[in-house]
Amino acid sequence: MNKIFIFIVAITFFNSCKNTKSDTQNTVLNNESIEVEKTKDSVYRSTITFPSKDTLPITADVYRLNENPITILLCHQAGFSRGEYKDTALALNDLGYSVMAIDQRSGKIANDILNETAQAAKAQGLPTAYLNARQDIEAAIDYLYNANSNTPILLIGSSYSASLALLIGESNPKVKAVAAFSPGEYFKGMNINEAIKDYSKPVFVTASKNETEGLTEMVSQIDSKFLTHYKPLEKGIHGSRALWSSTEGVDGYWNAFKLFLKVI
Repeated sequence: MNKIFIFIVAITFFNSCKNTKSDTQNTVLNNESIEVEKTKDSVYRSTITFPSKDTLPITADVYRLNENPITILLCHQAGFSRGEYKDTALALNDLGYSVMAIDQRSGKIANDILNETAQAAKAQGLPTAYLNARQDIEAAIDYLYNANSNTPILLIGSSYSASLALLIGESNPKVKAVAAFSPGEYFKGMNINEAIKDYSKPVFVTASKNETEGLTEMVSQIDSKFLTHYKPLEKGIHGSRALWSSTEGVDGYWNAFKLFLKVI
């Protein structure tokens, strides 16, 4: 009888451990996690890798809220990394979203988080100009779309990646909306104003106060029924740092962005 009791307890313990392991694995995509950390109740941050279109490994941080599908892709500005969204991602979690922030091959470091995709590109001798990073963003869109039952995403870009987001999102059916923080005519030989004139999905744009006039011109051909342009009254800042708590006028940026999130 004692042997039978011990056997039953052992089986119960084994199954309990097995279920706990399964729950942990379910917090990341496709079990490709490098590390998993619980940041707050119901939110897990995991660092993953997946291939770009040319097979270069892309490093990304996933901030997953419960089992919510990841429907927001976060892309950083020039010289930065996925660390640009270290706090913004958690703020989006508080609004009910699971998100993923990627390292593009054009960038360096932000908030003490090194751009590992850029390091890998450098090690392989690959070019790391702004336009070279387009394939990284497109691969990340495909990755999330496929991993989350063909769910279209919100694509968020900052500075040069904001311009890439506008270009990519215009005709990509896997992108349901775009938010572009400080996009500009950054690419030689390309007219973004002309390239994005036929938008037929929700677009949110904003920039610093000094950049607002130029941004107004850049998005002037987008149909106003699809465009939300927040023009800060305060100084603001370049890129998605507009959403950082340290930014002058941060409340105005967040209030406008939250309203946009409600309608997409």
